[in-house]
Amino acid sequence: MNAPTARAEAAAMPSAPGESALDAVSLSISGMTCAACAGRVEKSLKKVPGVTDAAVNLATEVATVRFGAGQVEASALIASVEKAGYGAALRDESAAPGPDAPDRGWLAVLVAALLSAPLVLPMLVQPFGVDAMLPGWWQFLLATPVQFVLGARFYVAGWKALRARSGNMDLLVSIGTSAAWGLSVYHLLRWSLGTGGHAGHAGGEPHYYFEASAVVVTLVMFGKWLEARAKRRTTEAIRALQSLRPEEARLLRDGVEFTVALGAVMVGDQVVGRPGERIPVDGEVLEGSTHVDESFITGESRPVARSVGDKVTGGSINADGRLLVRTTAVGTETVLARIIHLVEEAQANKAPIQRLVDRVSEVFVPVVVAVALVTLLAWGLGGGDWTVAILNAVAVLVIACPCALGLATPTAIMAGTGVAARHGILIKDAQALETAHAVSVVAFDKTGTLTVGRPTLVACLPAPGVDASALLRMAAAVQSGSEHPLARAVVEAAAAGATDAVAHGSVAQAGSARGACGRGAAGPVAREIRAIPGRGVRAEVEGVEVWIGSRLLMRELGVALEPLETAAGELEAQGRTVSFVAWGREPGAALAGLLAFGDALKPGARDAVARLHARGVRTVMLTGDNPGAAARVAQALGLDEVRAQVLPEQKAQAVAALRDAGGSKPAVVAMVGDGVNDAPALAAADVGIAMSTGTDVAMHTAGITLMRGDPALVDDAISISRRTYAKIRQNLFWAFVYNVIGIPLAAFGKLDPVVAGAAMAFSSVSVVSNALLLRRWRPG
Repeated sequence: MNAPTARAEAAAMPSAPGESALDAVSLSISGMTCAACAGRVEKSLKKVPGVTDAAVNLATEVATVRFGAGQVEASALIASVEKAGYGAALRDESAAPGPDAPDRGWLAVLVAALLSAPLVLPMLVQPFGVDAMLPGWWQFLLATPVQFVLGARFYVAGWKALRARSGNMDLLVSIGTSAAWGLSVYHLLRWSLGTGGHAGHAGGEPHYYFEASAVVVTLVMFGKWLEARAKRRTTEAIRALQSLRPEEARLLRDGVEFTVALGAVMVGDQVVGRPGERIPVDGEVLEGSTHVDESFITGESRPVARSVGDKVTGGSINADGRLLVRTTAVGTETVLARIIHLVEEAQANKAPIQRLVDRVSEVFVPVVVAVALVTLLAWGLGGGDWTVAILNAVAVLVIACPCALGLATPTAIMAGTGVAARHGILIKDAQALETAHAVSVVAFDKTGTLTVGRPTLVACLPAPGVDASALLRMAAAVQSGSEHPLARAVVEAAAAGATDAVAHGSVAQAGSARGACGRGAAGPVAREIRAIPGRGVRAEVEGVEVWIGSRLLMRELGVALEPLETAAGELEAQGRTVSFVAWGREPGAALAGLLAFGDALKPGARDAVARLHARGVRTVMLTGDNPGAAARVAQALGLDEVRAQVLPEQKAQAVAALRDAGGSKPAVVAMVGDGVNDAPALAAADVGIAMSTGTDVAMHTAGITLMRGDPALVDDAISISRRTYAKIRQNLFWAFVYNVIGIPLAAFGKLDPVVAGAAMAFSSVSVVSNALLLRRWRPG
């Protein structure tokens, strides 16, 4: 693909407000190992003349570059990345992600652990008087492949950091472990040649540090493997979104239907949507009427009626009618493609807290190396004993070996995620665990998050002169053969055996003494059931023709709705879905009653909101539902703010607005949702929290999944995050304290390498022990 083609494709990408004159292009980046790598790639791209902005997503390994229209060639961007020591290639925006390569990182970690175990186990039994230390050459043979074969990646990444004149964790690991390995080889050679050394154990050999180098490399490899697993989840989220789009479409040309690949469909083509299938394109209905499940856009479980002239969205499910749709958008211009792009863009804007360690390393590494060099020269030139000078300089590097620093964050995260999982909180993203402690605003989706997400019959009002139990019996008979969510609600209500009705205010008066529909009566059998797409259903029950449907259907039948019009309006104002029931043959059908459907609140939702308020967290609801239904739920739960009729892209914008509302100090926003339509907001939020009762897309996008679908677990997730973050800070404090005390002692010759190694090991033990205290955490 040449550069002009890349720019043409990039032009389809959404731009930020005020950036309409800019082009944008996405590059696939390879070779990055940490946040410092992403920062270096960003810097190299921003140096290219004409580039106005560059953002690198370490998780997806994608760089998004914006530049003045026509000012930058793609080849110049790729060259700048390659000059920085990384690989780059143009990214195909419209292509679905391919299958993941087999994850063999665990195998390298396992081999490293098996090779390191014989070096560590003797140290564990030594305090009990058991000397099981392996001979020096055996230790050499076990540690060397871990250091230079399995740990080669740290040398490569460290070398790239040096070339960029900066430091990172990889450089720190390679220097520290090389110092421990090199000192061990030095002692081993001196002892083998009989030129010196001191006794280290019963065998008379000196003390070696092979176990220190091997274990540090193994542990950091394990952390990198966990990080790589987290990165792959982003691809899973995008793949789950892509799976909503059919691979093929049925075109209608010259009266003939034929199947083509979705990529071959052009704007203006006529596409056939058959019942039960996903609509393949965004378009306008030319023929037919149906109900469409657009829950992945609106988040609402109720199918909506679509007929001639209405818009339909690619990826939505056509429930019961054949449609002919004129295509209005394809490729990256579709609603689904824009949602995918929003997810990727929001994830690219995240700044993991792990960058703190990399920023510290940039200063820490040169300082340690400088101190070691000064120690070497001071003792060598001042004392004349270069052997002592080397030992003291190596002691500086050994005590500064970043074992405790490297363990500080991952051990606390592993302990925190482990205890959270045991209590139904699956934390898949370490960044989410670290960030949730500072959450000041929690934004909830409504349907499926605060509510059950399944419509139930909440009001059944017969018309004057109609028997209440007969109304429900007849309606349930008509709906018994349908899989429509509202039909199932009627059948379940009739079978429940309850006699109470859900009524509110004047709605109860509208039903008078007949406000309750009878439940539990034996149901008759319906015959000649016929769906009326976009309007309702008709059937014959006990010789009576029964109609259930919308106002439009009733008007077409000539049914007078005045007796229940006021009640219907009040129910609709509360956010209820209303269906009318009539019976009798057309055109003489008469009104029999109305059925109102709603979504029940989840048990414990109000308590969940109260717990967040007690923690000082503000609560907001973002929903695609109508204002009446949204206000009713917000009032019942005591939410601080509600925003209704919010589309997916608007949800992401609303999250950004909530963050900016914090003033000079931006608010930390958590988004709680369960649907595909919540994915952009989950990704845009500082912390995304998904319900396990929702879609796979939501769970892939979010960093935290609540396995019980209980909103009360949101407060528990914040609680374990605060405890974990406190442990991370404590661990980093102790890791640096050991270095601040130990490095000067080693430099002044008061800490030989043996003691330095012991101090380094003790610092690691203290960090791990402190992290394990998180296992005592319990939910609120």
